[in-house]
Amino acid sequence: MAFKTLDDMDVHGKRVFVRADLNVPIKDGKVTDLTRITRTARTICDLLEGGAAVILASHLGRPQGVDPRLSLEPVVAPLSEVLGRDVGFAPDCIGPEVETMAAALRPGDVLLLENLRFHDEEEANDPAFADALCRLADVYVNDAFSSAHRAHASTEAMAHRLPCAAGRLMQAELDALAVVLDRPNRPVAAVVGGSKVSTKLNLLEHLVPKVDVLIIGGAMANTFLAAQGYGVGSSLCEHHMLDTARTVLKVADEQGCDVVLPVDVVVAPAFAEGAPATLVGVDAVPADQMILDIGPVSVRTVINRLAESRTLLWNGPFGAFEVKPFDAGTNAVARGAADLTEKGVLVSVAGGGDTVAALTVAGVVDDLTYVSTAGGAFLEWLEGKVLPGVAALG
Repeated sequence: MAFKTLDDMDVHGKRVFVRADLNVPIKDGKVTDLTRITRTARTICDLLEGGAAVILASHLGRPQGVDPRLSLEPVVAPLSEVLGRDVGFAPDCIGPEVETMAAALRPGDVLLLENLRFHDEEEANDPAFADALCRLADVYVNDAFSSAHRAHASTEAMAHRLPCAAGRLMQAELDALAVVLDRPNRPVAAVVGGSKVSTKLNLLEHLVPKVDVLIIGGAMANTFLAAQGYGVGSSLCEHHMLDTARTVLKVADEQGCDVVLPVDVVVAPAFAEGAPATLVGVDAVPADQMILDIGPVSVRTVINRLAESRTLLWNGPFGAFEVKPFDAGTNAVARGAADLTEKGVLVSVAGGGDTVAALTVAGVVDDLTYVSTAGGAFLEWLEGKVLPGVAALG
């Protein structure tokens, strides 16, 4: 879809409301991961260089009313350090005091508002609340793709009330997804992992007609193996989804989409660190063991299929990567994908909470073409759903 970017906006002398994603982890009053702060910094810096004053807004957690434990104030110090300038903090996100603070801003100033979700009207997409937010600024910029699947006041309603544009991070997310879904270089491979077919069914149905190779990993592969008649022991498996899995396989065959499933797996009696692990073929899983990772033959098969591809979309791990040694399969494929990306063979786009965590464990987050930190929004976009926060920018 077409949308305006910062390059289409004249922000000189204007107050720009930036809906960012500063939903960062905080422990003992300190931010423990700067990723989301650093990722939105480019938008802020570009606006400041353009002569704007920036008003930053975000949610943090899921507060039920005002909750000091979920205040955004701890974000001020690391944000100031990343930007290299002092950042002001407003005690609320609407109201006369905040309006006064916003009106006093000068080009180059940055003001962070308090947690938007301290007001129930934010998630209710309340028109009056959106109007109150709009009174703070002249221009609206959405840089929070991770919240774009929600029709909230700060993610959807404001875009209809002020001149609007996508921030740099939002633009990068949309461009990356367009590359893999709308205008990819073929062949296209998709890795879909995770625990349940039921949570990824819409994604599988949407991807099958669009990709050339569908590589299924994680516990959801167990369901597909069981659907083909393999015993999966005590593994996590959605036995009520076997017919659905067979249907996905049938449709994929009709669409000319190759489905790649594990041929060897790592099993253990329990999902626990230090549990004795054994490598077996998928036709030899013991009844009292559970599948927790893919084996080396499966890893080589996946990497070979990626080497034959030109575009990779990745959502979900191959195994129980949180516990060693069951991270080995995901780590090996991740390093293979990173190597192919570095060589220019692959355009690789990955996203989803577990995916980012798994790629972080593998140490390749910065080595793929693009890794999205968005969770639900990334998945819904891949499923072909309309995201209200994105649609409002069009």
